[in-house]
Amino acid sequence: MPLSAEELKILQQIEQSLETDERFASAVKPSGIYAHSARKAWWAGLGAIASLVFTVFALQVHFLVAFAGFLAMLGCVLIIEQQLRAMSKVGLKDVAASLRKARTNAASSRIKFGKDF
Repeated sequence: MPLSAEELKILQQIEQSLETDERFASAVKPSGIYAHSARKAWWAGLGAIASLVFTVFALQVHFLVAFAGFLAMLGCVLIIEQQLRAMSKVGLKDVAASLRKARTNAASSRIKFGKDF
């Protein structure tokens, strides 16, 4: 069923508004789609490390307190696993490419401006 002239006009208006929308463009670019999951996995990783440190120190207090720290660490690791699964292989490749690009940009800045910025 073909679109009417009015529907085509509305569709063209929507396309034009999306082309000029910077927020939409940044949200749908490959690094933007997975940025939330990558950020959440990063924070969960820091939480897992903090929970591990807490668990080690809590062993000196009481084993039940240390067990609570272990459960927190387990929860953080499960969040990491869930986010990595959500990003899938394609998302991980995009995040890795953006990290490589950032590292290359930093290296070129060091070369351009010397070791100390």
